[in-house]
Amino acid sequence: MATLKKRFANLNPQKIANFKVAALCFLAAATFWVLNALNKDNYTTVVDYPIEIIFDKEEFMPVEKLPNRIKVEINGNGWDLLRKYFKINETPFLIEINNPSTKDYILTSELKRNFAEILSPSNLVSIVNDTIKFKVDKIVTRKIKILADTTLNTLAKNHRLASEISIDPALVNIKGPTSILQKLDGVLEVPLEEEKINKNYNKILLLKAPEEFEAFLTLEEESVHIKFDITQMLEGNKRLKISPINFPKNVSLQGDISTIIMSYLIDERKVAELNNFEFEAVINYSTRNKEDSTVKVQVSPKPSFLENIRFEPEILKLKYDQP
Repeated sequence: MATLKKRFANLNPQKIANFKVAALCFLAAATFWVLNALNKDNYTTVVDYPIEIIFDKEEFMPVEKLPNRIKVEINGNGWDLLRKYFKINETPFLIEINNPSTKDYILTSELKRNFAEILSPSNLVSIVNDTIKFKVDKIVTRKIKILADTTLNTLAKNHRLASEISIDPALVNIKGPTSILQKLDGVLEVPLEEEKINKNYNKILLLKAPEEFEAFLTLEEESVHIKFDITQMLEGNKRLKISPINFPKNVSLQGDISTIIMSYLIDERKVAELNNFEFEAVINYSTRNKEDSTVKVQVSPKPSFLENIRFEPEILKLKYDQP
């Protein structure tokens, strides 16, 4: 750049003036050539032409983005082709479909005559695409079951449901395209908007379609009432006497073990009932593991309100005396 400036600085004013005249003449000649060329006919090019697929939007809904352009090869005047190439004052070609849910494509060969008319004064040489594909479904209304979403850490540690989950309304009407409704599989799960719940739950929650389907679906109900009761499971332990059964005379337990520690979880509402039971650690020889001469500890009785029952020790070794 510095060299170029230096050379121009060495030119006298007359030479610079002559250079400017030459440049203007070149520009004028080029412009004249371009304008003259654009006035000629019989140019051929490929352009992206706008299209619009139209149908009854009260009855049908696209579930994928509709195509809005199609490649066409056209022939004609340079000015007209230039206007179409740069998408100036384009009028979309309308494709009307009466029942788009029954077919997901249209053959472009069916459109050539009408397409040729809208391209005038240019001539349609060919439509590059063989087909125009789309995905449009019929809009229907279905009843869907409402469920509470309990997949996360809904309840606090050692807490359980103490009642059925009450949902009102249990069924709601939902409107949308058939393929989207099929993905829901007849169920809409409602997040409880809480984690580690440790007390009775009673809330009115907003009903919303899953985020990925929100643009397609309409729910007739705005909210749902969900409630349920919670109970706490308390930790407890007991020392149990050992009760061996079905033992042969020459078999005994190895080691000096006279009691077993049982730990468990119990519904807080059932604690008083523990006083009605006399628990014992049953060691049943008939249930032994013959391969390693061990036997697992069992408790008797075993009421249903005890959970997560564990023993210490859990497995005992058998000792065989010589007959």
